[in-house]
Amino acid sequence: MNRKSITRPTRREFLEMMAASCAGTALYPFFNPGNTHARTTDTVRLTFARGGGNITLLAKERGELEKYLAARGIKVEWVGPFPSHAPSMQAVVGGSADFSFGGSTTPGLAAILAGSPLVFSQFYIYLPRTTAIIARNPDIKSVKDLLGRKVAVNRSGLGEMLLIAALEKNHLDPAEVDMVYLGPADAGPALAADKVDAWAMWSPAVDIARQNYKAHNVFEEKDLDYLLDFSTFLITRNFAEQNADLVREVNAAFVEEGKWAGDHPVEVEDICQKTGKYSDEVRDYFISLKRTYRFFPPNDEKFLSDFQRAATWLADHKVLPRHIIVRDHVAKL
Repeated sequence: MNRKSITRPTRREFLEMMAASCAGTALYPFFNPGNTHARTTDTVRLTFARGGGNITLLAKERGELEKYLAARGIKVEWVGPFPSHAPSMQAVVGGSADFSFGGSTTPGLAAILAGSPLVFSQFYIYLPRTTAIIARNPDIKSVKDLLGRKVAVNRSGLGEMLLIAALEKNHLDPAEVDMVYLGPADAGPALAADKVDAWAMWSPAVDIARQNYKAHNVFEEKDLDYLLDFSTFLITRNFAEQNADLVREVNAAFVEEGKWAGDHPVEVEDICQKTGKYSDEVRDYFISLKRTYRFFPPNDEKFLSDFQRAATWLADHKVLPRHIIVRDHVAKL
């Protein structure tokens, strides 16, 4: 596969730096092998996303999560915004934050494999999914039209995964596609300037780009046979062991936020549009989706089975450098 990076640092280099730097319902059951009231701090530092559509952004803007935790003796400090999941994990590893912002599992797994002492503290799935591969060239109508073309993806992330999965589903060889590793901030302008022919990206950036650059969908994540990527929060293993009680409270607070979001699609999009600065057309499209948010604790066996299947697929297809046993890297709460 012809994969090349045209910006520095590459995601792999970024993950290596990370490794070096570290030399539902709110009443769901948790497995707790030790101290049920472990807490070494009453302040939690939460990262949040840039733009719209992420549960942490909603929590920050609404302020209800802070009230929920304040009633339990926990003060919230917000750190960010971050353009993607990887730098929020770097903040956690570097000690300037406690929780990553609920982003993609794929870079989380890549960071762990690179040596970062991270564990998954909670998972969620939002449906329907709108991650897509988009193109501006009208001649690119299907996945097979990507052969021989330059496609922007984020390394070891949702974009790279979606492209490889789309090619596999259509019985095409990934080696015939020229992957260009770019972060979201660089990939959009590259597509607009025709420096790449297509872009694999998540919401809301892909939806904004589709409208702003007069692009169209080539493939959508919802067309996969099963999910390969989930939304996740990561914390350091030490933080999980020393602050199990606090982590459980934060998890429960986000579950409540997800419940509210599922019940209030119009209010959600009013918040996201304000911060993401996208058009009324994109906002109304998101409202029409009526997304739901389902949360899973770190010991949910059915979810972990689905997650392991996805992680195995990612390693088999070289999105991840090697295989990983996901249950070895979840918080024991």
